[in-house]
Amino acid sequence: MTDHCPDQTTLHIGYGAGFAGDRPQAALALARDLASRHGPRYLALELLAERTLAQCQQRRYDDSTSGYALRLFDFLEPILPICLAGRIPVITNGGAAHPVAAARRLRGWLDDQGFHDARIACVLGDDLVEQLGATPAPEWLPASVVLDDVVSCNVYIGAEHIQQALEEGADIVLCGRVADPSMAVGAIRHGLGWSAEDPELTAIALATGHLLECCTQITGGYFADPITNPVPDPAHPGCPIIELGAEGQLIVTKTAGTGGMVSARTVKEQLLYEIHDPAAYLTPDGVMDVSRAQVIDHGNNRVEVRDIHGHPPPTILKGNLGLTGLWFGEAGISYAGPRALARAQLAREIVMTRAAELTPNLAPRLDIVGVYSVLGDAAGAVISQRPEIEDGVDDVRLRLGVVDRDRGAIQALLDDFESLYTNGTAGGGGIRTHLVESLRTEDFMIDRHAVSTFLAWY
Repeated sequence: MTDHCPDQTTLHIGYGAGFAGDRPQAALALARDLASRHGPRYLALELLAERTLAQCQQRRYDDSTSGYALRLFDFLEPILPICLAGRIPVITNGGAAHPVAAARRLRGWLDDQGFHDARIACVLGDDLVEQLGATPAPEWLPASVVLDDVVSCNVYIGAEHIQQALEEGADIVLCGRVADPSMAVGAIRHGLGWSAEDPELTAIALATGHLLECCTQITGGYFADPITNPVPDPAHPGCPIIELGAEGQLIVTKTAGTGGMVSARTVKEQLLYEIHDPAAYLTPDGVMDVSRAQVIDHGNNRVEVRDIHGHPPPTILKGNLGLTGLWFGEAGISYAGPRALARAQLAREIVMTRAAELTPNLAPRLDIVGVYSVLGDAAGAVISQRPEIEDGVDDVRLRLGVVDRDRGAIQALLDDFESLYTNGTAGGGGIRTHLVESLRTEDFMIDRHAVSTFLAWY
């Protein structure tokens, strides 16, 4: 059972993952580091994004014992012996669309390993998909949504039941669509005894969670540039750890003995990441204001953040719908050598002509990777207006992308694209085509009092 240690003056919390495809080895190093520290310690795993949740819900429909993050146990199994021995609670939103299924599997694994006393709590109530069958439809459902397209429907919930679970002795807290910073907020309120009614302390807790939630993004990942932003050992960036004092002193550091770096620049970049308004970042637990924040680099991978302010939580919560009903088709062909760009441009014109004749209802995007793709536009105006450039451009790839409800039309266009082998410009090769169901997301807002969350124990 996990102890509550309000008499300790410094809390240590680290995030061992920032998305579902992160590296379990880094989380293991984080667990070992936390085990060497003293005072309240917590390890969180952020494994959930909007489309990830919809994908998990689809797997749950196919298999009632599934629906949690695909690699959840790749993270949990290596770290849990260390965390349980060190009395370090683990909190994760990797329960995704089915925290209960994850808890049942985890209970079996823990018992097999001899951890019979370990306690698992599930935070539930974020999944609203069953409410969509009501008549009339819920008022919060966007009018544009076709119910048959809905795969998942979840609301971002806060820290309340994470804190409760920890106070009641949870060693592992499995959540669904809890807001990313809320995992840290629940841990901090438990470890330092901070009140949910204090907006200033809540904002510091939110800043902690926000700085940690993308994991190695704050320790040099997604920051490195060999010229302007050199990062030590970028192949092995360490997971971030925040040391938080009882009065709100916040120091960002990282796992000992790892690569990457923590600097004022990496911290500032993450502090502003995905924040729509630096003076009013809305979360279920409170409103965070970083507009006056100070970031102080103390060297040796230790950066202090001060002057975070807060306001009471909003009256509404954000929700997210995972939607299907569309198909995504992609195709590509490569051109190399003399006049590669000119040949790719001619191939593009051929595909545009064929698409207008065969599938006029589709609006395909055609990029020339190596010249214009990311910086191009869907209509292709940039490529069409760009002067031909031959010098140094001898290796390009024509890429087609298209999204539509008409699966048959997309397949017909992909089939015709493949005919470029013998019906296109000279020297093309390496054609690949791909057709998959497209998952998209749409947000909605809901009154927080319309959402009921609760705990279940395993």
